[in-house]
Amino acid sequence: MSAWRPSATVGVVGGGQLARMTQQAAIDLGIELRVLARGGEDAAASVSSLTTYGEPDSLNDLRRLAEACDVLTFDHELVPNRHLLQLESEGHNLQPRPRAKLLAQDKLHAREFMRDSEFPVPEFAPVRSPRDVETFAERCGWPLMLKRRSGGYDGRGVRVLADPRAADEVAYGDGQWIAEALVPIEIEASQVVVRARGGEVAAYPLVRTIQRDGICVETVAPAGVSPELAGRCRDLAIEIAGRIEAVGVMAVELFVTARGELLVNELALRPHNTGHFTIEGCETSQFENHLRAVLGWPLGPTWPLAPAVAMRNLIGSGFNEPSERVGAALRVPGAHLHLYGKEPAPGRKLGHVTALAEEAEEALRKCRETIEILQPEEVPWAP
Repeated sequence: MSAWRPSATVGVVGGGQLARMTQQAAIDLGIELRVLARGGEDAAASVSSLTTYGEPDSLNDLRRLAEACDVLTFDHELVPNRHLLQLESEGHNLQPRPRAKLLAQDKLHAREFMRDSEFPVPEFAPVRSPRDVETFAERCGWPLMLKRRSGGYDGRGVRVLADPRAADEVAYGDGQWIAEALVPIEIEASQVVVRARGGEVAAYPLVRTIQRDGICVETVAPAGVSPELAGRCRDLAIEIAGRIEAVGVMAVELFVTARGELLVNELALRPHNTGHFTIEGCETSQFENHLRAVLGWPLGPTWPLAPAVAMRNLIGSGFNEPSERVGAALRVPGAHLHLYGKEPAPGRKLGHVTALAEEAEEALRKCRETIEILQPEEVPWAP
């Protein structure tokens, strides 16, 4: 009797919840998934027996994983692009390729590329001193945004500067900041697309995102915008994916201004929090399609399975252990709970809930009810 052989071996740099959910998709396709995790407490390490322990900024650790896999992909941006370029030069298969990945790793590089490619972005400028910020403010006004070029997520590395006094309080020594005009946002949205190695592209439904303290709290589809605007978002994301030759899932975070302008905020070239609704909400999840894409396999259909689907993140408060109330939370009909196996901590994403319904508000209600059961000490919050 011959031993079982996987259909493919995929390596994922990062052992977080994205790798954990990719593992679930890999099982159904007979894919052997190997993850590079920092330690056994990482979300994916607890569900994968094929875990390589190491650091994402270590070329040797990255090479060790790449040598064991058919293709290397990612669940975060925190890996030096120069290491990715070195691995690519050695003949390893990285998807997305380092040139495209850099657009998700360096905000200044991404802004300059978008501007030069005539994609719409907010006004911006690199800044190294309070005087640089004041010069930018003379053109775009106060208040303004200050963002780190790399490493920022979930509200980290982002500041709102109200006036020159606030600009004086920033340490600019490393030169890793960009100033950006404060945009009058009407709606924040995310367009998730997936592009295969052969150029095949598919788009998921546009979602409206609800943010709190810089963290995405909820997503809902349909996004509540006109079909014309939804089409513009889809076409813009597909055009960007083609221009940068993205491979795999790409999320384009978008601002819709009060005047109806569409602006690109950020790119993520990997499965994304705003695509979690696709697990129950679409014919093929973002995680399965990411695996298909990086392996050069045909993409699965992305159509929605219900008129409305919502997702709400379970964000740690520091006051309770949500896993103690799973049984009670499962009483909410139609709600789907995903826990990541992470130690509770304030501001940490511990899981998410999705729900399908005939109307968006009903889907959101199911998600909120489930979260309130899991976190009874929390004051219920709704946009």
